[in-house]
Amino acid sequence: MNTISLTMKAAGALLALACAGTPARAADIKIAHIYSKTGALEAYGKQTQTGLMMGLDYATGGSMTVKGRKIVVIEKDDQGRPDVGKSLLAQAYGDDKVDLAVGPTSSSVAIAMLPVAEEYKKVLLVEPAVADSITGSKWNRYVFRSGRNSSQDAIANAVALDKPGVTIATLAQDYAFGRDGVKAFSQALSGKGAKLVHEEYLPTSTTDFTAGAQRLIDALKNQPGRKVIFVIWAGAGNPFKIADLDLKRYGIEIASGGNILPAMAAYKQFPGMQGATYYYFGIPKNPANTWLVAEHYKKFKTPPDFFTAGGMAAGIALVEALKKADDSGSEKLIKAMEGMEFQSPKGKMVFRKEDHQALQSMYHFQIKADPAFAWGVPELVRELTIEDIKVPLRNKL
Repeated sequence: MNTISLTMKAAGALLALACAGTPARAADIKIAHIYSKTGALEAYGKQTQTGLMMGLDYATGGSMTVKGRKIVVIEKDDQGRPDVGKSLLAQAYGDDKVDLAVGPTSSSVAIAMLPVAEEYKKVLLVEPAVADSITGSKWNRYVFRSGRNSSQDAIANAVALDKPGVTIATLAQDYAFGRDGVKAFSQALSGKGAKLVHEEYLPTSTTDFTAGAQRLIDALKNQPGRKVIFVIWAGAGNPFKIADLDLKRYGIEIASGGNILPAMAAYKQFPGMQGATYYYFGIPKNPANTWLVAEHYKKFKTPPDFFTAGGMAAGIALVEALKKADDSGSEKLIKAMEGMEFQSPKGKMVFRKEDHQALQSMYHFQIKADPAFAWGVPELVRELTIEDIKVPLRNKL
């Protein structure tokens, strides 16, 4: 054997010894975030992405690692289209080999994605899509939701509006979010006296609300007592334009739940309006929200918005689940997440074991027109806790 061969053999032996003495680097934890980066719900999607990254940062103490494993987030744009979302989730699970996924923004996209999670047997944490059917009739065991559902919205808003002598008509978008929202709201009216007399559904692309508004007026104008149009709307279009039709002439009020700050600019013309919201940065008092508000102002010179808080809750939930499971495998994650309690910018959340819906507080508010803010400010009337909101099980277990 020549000198060169001996030298190469010795070098190889030394390399083998060095490798044997060096532990293998733990595999990254890969998370796909599939959301409306573009499309009608773009504003909501971008807030969720910001919040998700802030939540991961907060929950890992800035390290973006869990038990020595680096968290890698892969972003995908579903454009608000169910077919695209479904395809992207299959790509994420199958080609990208992600451990789990978060999203999407639209309820219709979420419903299309749910069977993919079951097919690949991987966890999908839904945030912020709202339709009840996601953790209801369309649910499977790989689906969790950190966001609120239509029932939580509805029950909280019913608290604000269900009073003796109140007659209500609803205005909503004609897709899963709107129809599930109205169905849950109708069921949540507790029989204290309020009655629902009309449901108006309009296309998501609606910009002219005149015809729909006239049908609402016709349904309410001859009713006795207090008359309210309850609006359930997301994304493009301004349903509050119906106020231009002189609703006061008929004694008709407008009510709605919370929304993102730009949308709540329309609320400023309705001081005293009551409803319930998922989040407003000035309401919750807890360490996570204090951190979120301070960091968001520092980075963006604006307060965190409705879906930023939801994204942060999702990020915290993922880190807590990964810590508890000590693994990123689906079965261990499911076991860890069922019944798991975690702290969010809204305070305590709990993944209900039966349907994996996050139980959480909602906030009954009254709008104040404050010249210091461009939007109507939702002032807290009452926090509706997990115990106050009896969310029905809808997944046919």
